[in-house]
Amino acid sequence: MSSRPPVAPYLTVSPAAGAIAFYAAAFDAKQKALMPALDGLRIMHCELEINGGSVCLSDAFLEFGKARSPLPGEPVTMSVSLEFAMAEEVDQTFARATKLGAIGEVTPTHSFWGTRTAILRDPFGHRWIMNAPLSENAK
Repeated sequence: MSSRPPVAPYLTVSPAAGAIAFYAAAFDAKQKALMPALDGLRIMHCELEINGGSVCLSDAFLEFGKARSPLPGEPVTMSVSLEFAMAEEVDQTFARATKLGAIGEVTPTHSFWGTRTAILRDPFGHRWIMNAPLSENAK
């Protein structure tokens, strides 16, 4: 059995090294694997552990296919969901990420479906949806 998760988002983001640094600072990501490209300039593959799950990423390699990073101002249609155990973690992560350059799309709020939720877009264009259960006192 592989130690890799059965499903993990794979982001194309340039510069990948910048995204890795941002995710480490904003989401406390831990690097599990890193494979630099032969050109010494790009990252061919990186696996990060974030909140107990895995997110993989690489720089764009147009010479091997059509995948590319989003252009500035271009919406990314894929989102990454982070589920936290405590509502305070949503607020703390949102504050840390926006301080580091992420754009808040939905500030931390109590949702009608019973979670503390927030949505942000990282400096590389990817959306992050954060949820945590509300305590009984907050409902």
